[in-house]
Formats: sequence, structure tokens, C-alpha cells
Amino acid sequence: MKIRITQLGVPLDYTDETILEGSANRIGVELEAVTAFTIVRRAIDARRLKGRVRFILMVDVEVADDAAEARCDGEVVTDDAPETPGQPERIEFAHRPVVVGAGPAGLLAAWRLANAGAKPILIERGQPVETRRASVGQFWADGVLDPESNALYGEGGAGLFSDGKLTTRSKQRGYLRAVLELLVECGGPEEILIDAEPHVGSDKLAQIVQTLRERIIELGGEVRFSTRLESLEFDSGKLTGVVAGGERIATGHCILATGHSARDVYHMLHASGVSLAAKAFAVGVRIEFPQAQIDRSQFGPDAGHERLGPASFRLTRREEDDARACYTFCMCPGGRVIACSSTAGELTTNGMSLSNRDGTYGNAGFLVPIRPEDFGGDTDPLAGIALQQAIEAKAFEAGGSNYSVPASRLRDFLAGTPSRGLPADRSCQRSVPADLYEILPDVVIDTLLHAIPRMLSQLSGVRRGEGVVYAAETRSSSPVRILRDDDFQSPGAAGLYPAGEGAGYAGGIVTSAIDGLRAADALLASMK
Repeated sequence: MKIRITQLGVPLDYTDETILEGSANRIGVELEAVTAFTIVRRAIDARRLKGRVRFILMVDVEVADDAAEARCDGEVVTDDAPETPGQPERIEFAHRPVVVGAGPAGLLAAWRLANAGAKPILIERGQPVETRRASVGQFWADGVLDPESNALYGEGGAGLFSDGKLTTRSKQRGYLRAVLELLVECGGPEEILIDAEPHVGSDKLAQIVQTLRERIIELGGEVRFSTRLESLEFDSGKLTGVVAGGERIATGHCILATGHSARDVYHMLHASGVSLAAKAFAVGVRIEFPQAQIDRSQFGPDAGHERLGPASFRLTRREEDDARACYTFCMCPGGRVIACSSTAGELTTNGMSLSNRDGTYGNAGFLVPIRPEDFGGDTDPLAGIALQQAIEAKAFEAGGSNYSVPASRLRDFLAGTPSRGLPADRSCQRSVPADLYEILPDVVIDTLLHAIPRMLSQLSGVRRGEGVVYAAETRSSSPVRILRDDDFQSPGAAGLYPAGEGAGYAGGIVTSAIDGLRAADALLASMK
């Protein structure tokens, strides 16, 4: 008999024996009756009950048949693993489907279609991982921007240069499991299958992406890099082809997964009559602190334990009469702040960390919601893009017009005083002192000044005097939604399947990947 135990607390130094004993005690049987166990989920409980951090486990235990009357205290349940999408039925296509964008949504969609024998054509405007990493490294070193392949465009998408966080609130448990299992098959650590806050790091994510691309090709797919989507062709409201890289590709099906930064695609879609709508997004700054301070604030005397690794945090502040809501985003333990750009003369920031997360600093975005009524989105679906560009142009100029990141000491930012200098030891060396008030909208500045001190009060031991603020964080999500119906097709544009973060239906690596899989399954269903 299999029994699932939830909320099983164990110490950091737990062993198999610890889990067996705890399971037997919870269900009221002798230790010998528990014959095996599997950890389904593991989360860190940093509340420091009795002064120590512990793990909270969900465990499936096998109990001997003669213990079938084991006591159940209401926390013990019988449950099966979520059903994952099975192998798709092989379907014949008159014309090969096209997938645009090799980020999480596009890669997973192409992989799913390839498994159905559809031989998809995956096009990506940027470079493959191997060469993209080199060109992005050059941009960080000397400010040489490639507008077609950078930290925002290219194989792996914008998420390639991040922490590789795989946390999600998606209710699609079967699809979630399928995504995580595929990542493990392609070289990801097995821990991501059980950790409550899994991550792989940008270095390992690059290897996974390359392996996934090779699998798509082995299954009959084709991948074309440095191939930019130029236009879509329709006849009587049905897709008939796409033009990319100067070539027309005849197709009746296109999964559009171009990410949140392909602004030219939004303009092209708008001109083509595809239904778009402005959506809320967020703007703010990225703040870093010494990682050792973050560890101590979260883990106390257990900071540095080999099973914990560097600590993260998640802070929120509700909207009040005198300030909007504020929340942290994409916290990168042991990481670095990076410069990002896809357009000459514009600059934004992000956070990145590698799989070992062993950097001296940890950083997180502190973001403020921006509503469509703030930027005229009720009349112009592209107005949010214009606001992003205006902020990024100011950031570029404030940084010296060479893609250095404008920054400030946190204490100066909160005091309204531009910093005269920055700490010599900081994660983003290509940064310069700047007046961040000149970059961000007033509503963002006012909210940050109100919220940051109150949010940081939850991190005891993190010293504001050692914080560094970088601006501006503008591309946490898309300011545009490409509308689609329940069958995932764009209304009035049959055969066009908007998917992922750029379509406005996902946020992060995993939800984008899930959306790509679901879009592919919707496309396959339409062929039956």
C-alpha cells in the first residue's frame, strides 16, 4: 500500500533512517512496516522553529499489507503522480508548421510537434547558444551590442541569462511534470523534480537548451538561426505563409513564441490586423546586497549549511492610499546584475546567477505595477512599448551612453541624493553613479521610496548602507497581449497560435514552456 505523507518536518542533516522513522510515527505503524519511500517534494522551512531551519517533505511511503489499517491523522493521503501528456498521435501536414522563437515556449512547442512527426521549422532571429554566449559576454565587457542576438534575443530566450528559476504557480500539473522531466532528460539536475524552488543556473540551462535543440533535429525538425520573422500572410482570415529571412515559407500553422522583447513583431502584427491589447506590466529597480547578509537574515545560525546553499527572499507590499503595491521579482542568490538591450540607445537590467550560486552578492528586482490607463493603453495597444522605450532611453543616457548601468547606493537613493561614487566591490562593474530619479516615472519613485524600507524590515541583518540600486528594470513581462481564443488561435487569424511570455499568457521559464506545449497540443488537435 502506498501512502502519501505531507508536511513531514526533518532536520537539515536528515538521513534515510530519519525519513523512515518520521513516516512510521506519522501513520502509526512499526518501523519495519515501512518498506520504502520516495521524496515527492522538498521545501525549506526558514521560520527557525526552536532556532533551527528544517526541511518540509512530501513523501510517498510503501507500507506492508498487514499494516493496511494504519492510522490516518488527516494529513496522510493516497495520491498518484499527475498524468503527463502522452506521446502525441502522428499527424500528416500538407505544409510543415512553423515555430517562431527559440525560447522556452518555442523550444517546447517545436519538440512536441516533432514528436508527432510534424517536422516543424523553428526559426530564431538570434544566434545559437554557443555563439550567443560569446557575443553577450562581449557586450557586458565593452558595450558592443548586436541588435539581433543579445541578452534578450537568441536561442534560450531572455531567460537564458537569468537564474534559471523553475518556480511556478501553474495548475497544469501534468504539463509541469512533463517539462521538468524533459529538462532532466536533457541534462538538468534531478533535484528540480522535488525542490519547491528549483533552479538550474544559466550555465546548465545553456547546455540543456543545446541538447533539446539536437533532439528536435533528430526527430525531423529543422532549426534556422539568424532568421528574422518579417511578415505573416493570410487569405480570407487563414494563415497561408510566413516570410522570414527573406524567404516565404508556405504553412497553415504558426506558433508565435517571440518573447516579450520582439517589439518589431508587435508592430508587424498590429499592421496586419492581428488582435492585440495593452496589458499591465511592471517597472522598477534591481537591488543587491552581500549574500552573506541575506543568508544570515533567512537562515540564522544555519547559514552556510551545505544542504541549504545561498538564501533567497520574496517580499511584497500591498497597495495603500499613498503608494502602489510593490514586490520583488527574479531574486538571484549569489548572482550578478547584468545590462540588457535589444535596441541601440536603450538599456534595461536583469539578474543572473550560475548553477552553484557562489557569487558574493544576491539581487532582486523591486517592481511597481504599471496599468494600461497610466500609458494610454485603453486606446493604443502598443503604448506600453513606448513607455518602456522612453525609460530605457533615459537609462542609456544616464549610464553614459555606452551601455553602462546607472546605479546608486541604496541609502542615497532613499535619501533623494545622487551618489558620488559606488562601492568598489559590486557585482556589475560596468555601472556608474547616476540620478535614478531622472530615469523612472514619479509613481514608481514614490512607491519605491515608501515600500523599500518597509519591505527590507523583514530581512533582519541586511544593511541598507551596503545595498546598491541599479536602474531600470522594465522587461519583467510583456506590455502587450496577443489575443487568442480557447483553441489558442488568434481570432480572425486561423492557424496563428500566440504562445508564451511574449503573447502575454505566461511569466517565467516554466509557465512559458507549459504554454508552448499546450499551444502545440491545440495545433495538433485542430488537425484531427
